[in-house]
Amino acid sequence: MNSMRLLYAVYALALVLLVIVVPLMTHGGGSSAVKGWTALVDPGPLSFQHASLKADCETCHTPHKGAEPVKCIACHVGTDFGTKASTRFHANAKQCTTCHVEHDGGASLTRMDHLALLDPKLWQGPTVTADARPMSTPSKTSNALSCASCHAARDPHQGLFGKDCKSCHTLTDWKIAEFRHPSVNSRQCAECHKAPPSHLMMHFEMVSQRVAKERASVNQCVACHTTDSWNNIRKVGWYDHH
Repeated sequence: MNSMRLLYAVYALALVLLVIVVPLMTHGGGSSAVKGWTALVDPGPLSFQHASLKADCETCHTPHKGAEPVKCIACHVGTDFGTKASTRFHANAKQCTTCHVEHDGGASLTRMDHLALLDPKLWQGPTVTADARPMSTPSKTSNALSCASCHAARDPHQGLFGKDCKSCHTLTDWKIAEFRHPSVNSRQCAECHKAPPSHLMMHFEMVSQRVAKERASVNQCVACHTTDSWNNIRKVGWYDHH
């Protein structure tokens, strides 16, 4: 009986050390205050980009609070998120870990959660449509998002289909299963495709027409191009010059 009591006492003491003493020591002296304890709470390997921070938890984490945005900004303050429209929303983000995940070896460092853009506690900016702004609680559906506010800079439709991306696309897959490209012999390419800048200069006559061996006008795309790739020139083959 006495041995069992002694064993319980040892367990109780170990529990006190683990639950009270270790947190107090690490709170004051950092993760290195108690050697080896981080191995007990390590949730997994860091990504390659953050692997050098493995031995210094405080670089990203604050005791009793976890990973805080201020820690992320301290390292990424020099990153220019404002140049590209697709990353510009980061300037108004309030919580990085909503989309950026660590401790899984970098398998999914970024998990884009579009609906997080509708939560004012995490972010508030122009990706919310004008119709959703007056609402006290933003709509929790993709219909409240203004896709063009982030994706306009890389619009493959070049503005020809307007800004209502949701009429064709979804957040989970931009590909449209029902879409079928017109025949390779279709002569209406210019209705959807705009000519590149080179086709609006002398370069078109001096180089493009000579390579394709055609005197077609700029809006007669089918005379030189195929629909599998713009660089696949009819009667010439692959030609990557522009």
